[in-house]
Amino acid sequence: MSIRPHAFVAMPFGSKPGPDGQLIHFNRVYAELIAPAIEAAGLSAFRADQEQQAGDIRSDMFQELLIADLVVADLSIDNPNVWYELGVRHALRARGVVLLMGGRATTAFDVYTDRKFRYGLKDGAPDPATVADDIRQISQMIQATMQSWAGRKISPVYALLPYLQEPDWTSLRLGGAEEFWARHERWAARIDLARKQGLIGDLLVLADEAPVAAFRAEAWIKAGIALRKAERYRFALEQLERGLAVEPAHLQGLREKGICLQRLAQSQQEGHSLLRARAHYQEVLKDFPGDAETLALLGRVDKDAWVESCMQAELSPAQRREEACEQAALLRAAIDSYAAAYRKHPGHYFSGINALTLMHLHEHLCADQRYAAQLPALQGAVQFAAQNEADAQQAFWAQVTLADVALLQGSPLESVKAAYREAVARHDGDSFALKSSRAQLQLLADLGFRPELVAGAIAVLDKAIAKLGSPAAPWQPRKVVLFTGHMVDEPGRAQPRFPDDKQALVAQAIAVALDELGAGPEDLALCQAAAGGDLLFLQAAQARGMRCQVLLPFAEAEFIAHSIDARSHAEVWRERYYSVTQNLRPELPLRTMPEALGPLPEGVNAYERCNLWLLYSALSWGLAKMHLITLWDGGGGDGPGGTAQLVREVRRYTGRVRWIDPRKLW
Repeated sequence: MSIRPHAFVAMPFGSKPGPDGQLIHFNRVYAELIAPAIEAAGLSAFRADQEQQAGDIRSDMFQELLIADLVVADLSIDNPNVWYELGVRHALRARGVVLLMGGRATTAFDVYTDRKFRYGLKDGAPDPATVADDIRQISQMIQATMQSWAGRKISPVYALLPYLQEPDWTSLRLGGAEEFWARHERWAARIDLARKQGLIGDLLVLADEAPVAAFRAEAWIKAGIALRKAERYRFALEQLERGLAVEPAHLQGLREKGICLQRLAQSQQEGHSLLRARAHYQEVLKDFPGDAETLALLGRVDKDAWVESCMQAELSPAQRREEACEQAALLRAAIDSYAAAYRKHPGHYFSGINALTLMHLHEHLCADQRYAAQLPALQGAVQFAAQNEADAQQAFWAQVTLADVALLQGSPLESVKAAYREAVARHDGDSFALKSSRAQLQLLADLGFRPELVAGAIAVLDKAIAKLGSPAAPWQPRKVVLFTGHMVDEPGRAQPRFPDDKQALVAQAIAVALDELGAGPEDLALCQAAAGGDLLFLQAAQARGMRCQVLLPFAEAEFIAHSIDARSHAEVWRERYYSVTQNLRPELPLRTMPEALGPLPEGVNAYERCNLWLLYSALSWGLAKMHLITLWDGGGGDGPGGTAQLVREVRRYTGRVRWIDPRKLW
């Protein structure tokens, strides 16, 4: 479930004479051919004349030409408005245009070589003999255009001016399109709230619901960053790649993709991920050769590879130093990347201090003076950059850089310790910064570099870390057990699926499935709370001490009316519902979709949306943790958003599905 991409149709309105003088009924062409083809391709269609509100139609038209996922232009006649709109789109966006014409081929030079589709006309309307095939072919053309979004530039403006950059369309807000941007602001506010609260499941659902692909791309990249920070690297990579498929030149997204590949290499010893990360950064630098951050990230890849090669646990200190020198080629590669980053951006003292540190280590380990002439100038430049840091939030990093410089140049012990104390005084209470700096010092200690100074610096940081104490780590479930299943049959159901008198059998089957998973207090249970499988599952989960998260598609009163009170023995199910929900933990309260995610978008089914919310919330804890238990008869369900849909979605990600088939229970 996601919002359909948006197609704007630029075409004449009403009936206009064609090249042969015969009238073409363009409203029929739109209704009988173009709109059905767009819908068949999975997009929603819109013409400027569909806007019902009073105001300047040009504002809506310009806004559509800027932000629409696709523009379909009908060039059947030489209509100046259509040609103008096509030119505006070509000027604003590099991709996302499909050209159509009825009956004739345009001879316009500027689009002469562009691929166009000629549809059949008869008596000025779509030809009944060809309309079905024309719809199919136009739909295929639209799908191919959308799928190749990151490839060839369709606009001749951007194709012939390769260094021309698209405008920042998110800042180009037309006064006449206030309602659109008001909706966008409400959506963006929910996105940011979900990100700040760490509600990644919410964030992913909202990302899919952006009104146009460009907004979705930004949201997917934000979701990827949130997942990367939560150490869900594979899932983060998937979201980043979704965003980059739409916005292939999104620099932050490109950097984040490389970081995920690096982290996968570190956390799971995947050498191919490290190679992919290196190759990825090299590709990014072809398009952004002066980006200091990417150059520094490339340096980190080689630094990590070098550290991994020499810091193996089974090696003695002397062997580590020997291996570190043996692998000096990797060390020099890291130095080159960090130094290149610093030359590109002399204010980027992070890359400068890394280059300086690794140069000192190279000289220390290999007795090689090749960097000796560079050290004084680089040291002074890094000091100057750090001393002029204007961002108060970066004060710790600037001061710890100055302390690192003092250590590297061999300042007196008390001066070095004083510099690190100054850095400690500026940290914001987050132990991550202190521990990160300590890890860098530990590398120096392990390689025998200035042992007295390094030991003194580590002692300063250890004392600060000890004062902060060890905050309790956020709870992480061992397993996440997602449930979906049939409700108990409503009275008089023609084809029984879960008869009321089979509750004991279903409850027993759910208990067996949980026991086979070894479910207990370390695990999380996740589902809705409808009368039937949901409540039986939640009762069984709470009986085993599992933490439970309940997500509802409607406000609570509406959900109870739909999913509990409409069933047989509603009073019994209602009592179970309140028993379960009143025993939820405070940190995992019952959540309702309208409150958490906002109003239901047009054309979206509430149950489908809730299924996706459940799935994304489960996946946000990590793909390896997720299991699904389903009570399902294998059928398609009574409507959209049923059990079959969620089972299908889960199977896209994992095969860990335990299927309780009621047809085999009785």
